[in-house]
Amino acid sequence: MLKNIPPIISPELLKVLCEMGHSDCLVIGDGNFPSASMGKNAKVIRMDGHGVPEVLDAILRLFPLDTYVSSPVSLMEVMPGDKTETPIWDQYAAIIKKHDPRGADCIGHIERFAFYEQAKKAYCIIATSEKALYANIMLQKGVI
Repeated sequence: MLKNIPPIISPELLKVLCEMGHSDCLVIGDGNFPSASMGKNAKVIRMDGHGVPEVLDAILRLFPLDTYVSSPVSLMEVMPGDKTETPIWDQYAAIIKKHDPRGADCIGHIERFAFYEQAKKAYCIIATSEKALYANIMLQKGVI
């Protein structure tokens, strides 16, 4: 056991977070995200039974966001014509504000298929059971 490590962070995930270097990317995918196919060249960690907000909060307690880019956090844009609401993004902004003084200012949006292309280059993809649509989020690691 370790002190101050959120219990949702498994030993496998802790190891991966430690292995990641500056500017490496981590994707936290919702339940519909194609984690296995996108993660063919990445480490894929399953966190079934958990939602993205709780995983994001736990990771950001340990994970510095990149300060050398304007948007170290990226969300998948809603496709034109898709009438999906994204209230989960407000939760993300509140969580990020808790852990990074830039708050929502460090959040960017990426077109859906461009998000997939970037996700294929991620160091790690976390597969969650999140039911919200467009709940995928990408984090770029910074330095301490």
